[in-house]
Amino acid sequence: MAMEQRKCEAGRVNRRWVCLVIAVLLWSVASAQIRYSISEEVMEGTAVGNVAKDLGLDKSTLKDRKYRIVSSAADPLFHVNQNDGILYVSRKMDREEICERSSTCLLNLKTVLENPLEIHYIGVEVLDINDHSPSFPEIQKTLEISESVVSGKSFQLQAARDPDNGPFSVQHYKLNQNDHFRLEVKDKGEDGKIPILIVKKTLDREAAESHSLVLIAVDGGKPPKSGEMNILVNVLDINDNAPVFSEDVYSVMLNENAPVGTTVTQVNATDLDDGPNGEVVYSFSNSVNRRLFKLFEINQSTGEIIVKGPIDYEHKDKYEIEIQASDKGLAHLTTEKNVVIKIVDVNDNAPEIEVTSFSSSIPEDS
Repeated sequence: MAMEQRKCEAGRVNRRWVCLVIAVLLWSVASAQIRYSISEEVMEGTAVGNVAKDLGLDKSTLKDRKYRIVSSAADPLFHVNQNDGILYVSRKMDREEICERSSTCLLNLKTVLENPLEIHYIGVEVLDINDHSPSFPEIQKTLEISESVVSGKSFQLQAARDPDNGPFSVQHYKLNQNDHFRLEVKDKGEDGKIPILIVKKTLDREAAESHSLVLIAVDGGKPPKSGEMNILVNVLDINDNAPVFSEDVYSVMLNENAPVGTTVTQVNATDLDDGPNGEVVYSFSNSVNRRLFKLFEINQSTGEIIVKGPIDYEHKDKYEIEIQASDKGLAHLTTEKNVVIKIVDVNDNAPEIEVTSFSSSIPEDS
């Protein structure tokens, strides 16, 4: 009885070992892989590899055993020819479409022989080619930078993108030669290389209102492909220029008794700044004697000096008036200039005779 029991237990142990061995063998068959590589964009019908030969299958039995790729896709990328056991490309492939932003594009294919059942897995790596050029989100970029900006100030720009991977992606940037800006590039890992515009020389809006730059992104292909973005830098004005009079000396002649409203002269000043910083207004300076305000006035917009009251040579033959030109900046700048008005005498007074009379008596025979 004991002997029979030991035989039964031994039989169960043997059966477990047999089952384990079979399971291991089946797992080995199912997980066995071969791996191929092929470049993207190859033509339809390009051979990838001889699957039957590499798996040790008898190609004469493939058709009867219904060897095929298991795929749920309506338009699969690959197919196996049952006559020769070779894996072929079914349609043109775009690696960037299949494996977007992946460093390795590996496709796992499940193949099956139905009778008897046998499963094999095939890996196909789709290799990248340099079929895309770098491109920027914008073709034209406008920056507004104040002329007060200090050298060394940085402005981060948008990076160019290249769907290609590895060495075929964006490798470096170039900036056209110019006097005011230079380029730095920072590598931000997954975000790629970021171009940064650096001010290397202070800006002067009065010398140049804008600067045209060209930023070029270059990939690592041979030959390399590139894309570019035009950058327009508009220099914003600050009030760094005072008005300047057009003449060094203003000296005019004015007839006395000139009618009220007569234009004596017109001063003119210009300001190189932009907007309110360059708009000029005129006035008498604070040093002008208040009595002159009764004789002359100045047009704030045009700079015309106009007769306001009676001008009498006999009272004063010359006037020296300080005019100031100011811009409309928040902290306005002012320039002064003297205007000399010489009064011309006219014959507006008759001669005056003064007679002093007295009486005296003398003899008739004097």
